[in-house]
Formats: sequence, structure tokens, C-alpha cells
Amino acid sequence: MQNKIEIAKEKFGKLVEEQLQRVERMKADKDFIDFSSLDVIKIGICGGDGIGPAITAQAQRILEFLLADEVKSGKVEFKVIDGLTIENRIKAGKAIPDDVLEQLKECPVILKGPTTTPRAGDKVNIESANVAMRKELDLFANVRPVRIPEEGIDWTFYRENTEGGYTLGSKGFNVDDDLAFDFVVATKDGTERIIRAAFEYAKKNNKGKVTCVTKANIIKTTDGNFLRTFKEIAKEYPDIETDDWYIDIMTAKLIDENRRRDFKVVVLPNLYGDIITDEAAEFQGGVGTAGSINMGKKYAMFEAIHGSAPRMVEEHRDQYADPCSIIRAASMLLAHIGYTDKAQKLDKALDICTQTEKKIQITGRPDGCTSAELADYIMETIKTRC
Repeated sequence: MQNKIEIAKEKFGKLVEEQLQRVERMKADKDFIDFSSLDVIKIGICGGDGIGPAITAQAQRILEFLLADEVKSGKVEFKVIDGLTIENRIKAGKAIPDDVLEQLKECPVILKGPTTTPRAGDKVNIESANVAMRKELDLFANVRPVRIPEEGIDWTFYRENTEGGYTLGSKGFNVDDDLAFDFVVATKDGTERIIRAAFEYAKKNNKGKVTCVTKANIIKTTDGNFLRTFKEIAKEYPDIETDDWYIDIMTAKLIDENRRRDFKVVVLPNLYGDIITDEAAEFQGGVGTAGSINMGKKYAMFEAIHGSAPRMVEEHRDQYADPCSIIRAASMLLAHIGYTDKAQKLDKALDICTQTEKKIQITGRPDGCTSAELADYIMETIKTRC
């Protein structure tokens, strides 16, 4: 038994050392990138795998259509980054192959398609490409909006992106056949910056309320620190209303018609944010309709919130996959780099094409339109009605 304990101590010690080094890197990274100061904004297009290349190609077409003048003038440049497929990642034995990571780091803005993550029990154990990218580029804020005006829903979720139960997701270990550990990680800097980002967003966008979601009554150290930090930072924003909920009851309150209209900006740790935003996306048509920002100080990555749907590819249905999630992510990308007017046009066209008119509909099967046909419909709507 003593030998097992010593081995476990050594493994845990190495994890602690890694995380302390990460804390020092966070402290050294001070300033956010100013896109207006860049001579050229380089946008990386990374299709991923599964249905990713098919739907990302349609979002790229729309971005190129909306940014045609900027591309012509040299202000915007697109860089297609291949190689973030499950096959290449398994071959390299890494979540992100080195050559792909090098190309990603050339682009302060990235539009990324879904990627496949091996499950426990699969023959290979590599980390999620999403998790790895968030750590490598320090994309600490995952921002996911859900808006359904006719139901009074206007939610923006600020999910912590680099800590919690995910940061060491591939580094848990079995002490023996009877005992296994995984880890939840939280740092002072990591917690403060996501909570402050949520309050700053609420302040700048006149949202008026920020809600904190934890399980601090049970997870008393990491979640407890998150909640305490939230309450301390809230004192700096006296004009913003605050409240806090536990994750289990929060999942119930989102479907409470009387309560859910009260939520505006929600800030929460990594795992809870992953769960609650998938639930929230169902209100506007499912995860296929929702995009997200993964934002840091030097990089921003925009993606669909759903998976790679390999079954659709196996059944030769990838051309019928719904591109709305990645197109909404493209709209968020436009706004992030300063083209708010173009983002608004795209949002308006998406609403017309998918909620109001619905001249054509995507079903994921041949009885509906293809993703390319939907993209054509959206661009034609922008030309004629936006």
C-alpha cells in the first residue's frame, strides 16, 4: 500500500508543478490584442473532421462574401489550416499535431469546425483538441449567446474555459484496480478573469444582471472560491444586479417560464458551463443552431458547440449537415474584429432564413436542403433584404 501512495504522490506532485507554472504564465500575460491596430487581420479556417469541413466551408463562403472589400484591400486574409483530423491526431499521438498548432498560432482569429475526441476505452488516449487549443492559446472565456426575443430569452453564458474538471481530463490516474482519481483545478487568476469578463460584458451591453452558477455547497474549495470571488468582484459593479444558483436547480430554472426571463449574463465553471449551454441551446432549436467564442488576450477561436457527427459522414450525409451553428460563430467573429454592421446583417439574414420565412429547410437528410443551398439562401437574403 505504501508504494502505491508514494507513486500517487509523485504523479500528483508533477500535476501541481505544471499548474503552478501555468499560473506564472497567466500573471505575465497582461494586455488584450487590439484588432484595429493590426495591418492585416489573419483569419484561420480550420475545418476539423467529421461534418466539420462541410459546414465550415459554408461559413467561410459567407465570411468571404461579407469581407470581400477587406480581402481585396489586404486588410483581411484567410488561411486554411488542414490536418486537425482524428486520423492525423492519432498518428501524431497529440491532441493538436505540432505543424497544425504552429499554423494556428499565426492567426489571432480562428474559425474552427467540430473535432472528434476519443472516449475512455478507445485504443488511443489523446486529449480533446478543443481543450488543448484552449490551453495552448489560453482561451479562458467560452462565450455562448442564446436569444429568442419572442420568448423573452436573452442569455449570454460566460463559461470558464481552461480550468475546472477539464484541464487535467486526460491526466487522472488509477491508484490500483479499486481506486481512481480525476482532478478539478481552479486558480485565483483564472477565476478572477472570467468573472470580471462577465461583469465587463454586462456593463458595456447594459445587461443589468449577472448570475453565478456553482455547486459550492458540496464542492466547497474550488466552487467555494469561485462563488466568493464572484461576490467580491460584484462589489465593484454596484449598478449590476447579481444572484447565484447551484447547477442542479439552475438546470430546472432555465425551463421555468416565469423565472428564465430573469437571467441575462451567467458566469460559471467549465463543466457546468458545458452542460448548461447545451440545455440553453435547445430553446433556439438545438446545439446545431448555437455558436460560441473561445476568447483569450491574444487569440480568439469561434466554433459550433456541437460534435463532429461521424455517423453522418459514414452515411454520406455530411452535405446535409446544418451549418447554422458555425455560421452564427462566424457572425460573432465579425463582431469581435470590429465589423459589427456585417455581423448584424448576417444575424438578421439567419433569423429570416431559419425562423421567419423558412423557404428551404435543412433536415440532415436528402428530404431537406444541403448546407451549401442554405448558405446561398442566406447570402441572397443579405444582398436583397439586409
